[in-house]
Amino acid sequence: MNKDDLRALQAPLKDRYKEAPSEAQTTLTARGTLDLEQLACRIPAGRGETIEAGLHPLAGGDGSWACSGDLLLESLAACAGVTLCAVATATGASVTGGEVIAEGDLDLRGTLGVSRDADVGFSRIRLLFRLNTTADDAQLKKLAELTERYCVVAQSLRTPISLEIARTSA
Repeated sequence: MNKDDLRALQAPLKDRYKEAPSEAQTTLTARGTLDLEQLACRIPAGRGETIEAGLHPLAGGDGSWACSGDLLLESLAACAGVTLCAVATATGASVTGGEVIAEGDLDLRGTLGVSRDADVGFSRIRLLFRLNTTADDAQLKKLAELTERYCVVAQSLRTPISLEIARTSA
């Protein structure tokens, strides 16, 4: 896709959202089915696939299940990668490929209840782009800034959001 194709694709959406901001509001939903026997959760993913999440090997799992921490990092990498592709296309930055890597530091003593001093959750996350590009430093800096600004997952992690946890009976 080139810059003109992307603009043509997004222009009607941008116009509609400017005229009717409420039409830009949506609620995304993910559902999981609990498997208490396996200590797992199955989440339907796109294209009829299912993600089977379970304990990380360092938390007692056998490594055969997806780890929720890995899924979070994968979601960040996917969102940042798609965002970078769109920004590079929109700005005409000369990027021909590459990869995005998300790494997160986690102290499992927190989630296992071994130490109240250890945080539950990531203490630090790093996002690295290795790009095939001829763009100069100024263009790459702008590409990074815009990718960070428009990446939904990165912004959701960076900016405190409201998280509500509720329980209902089945």
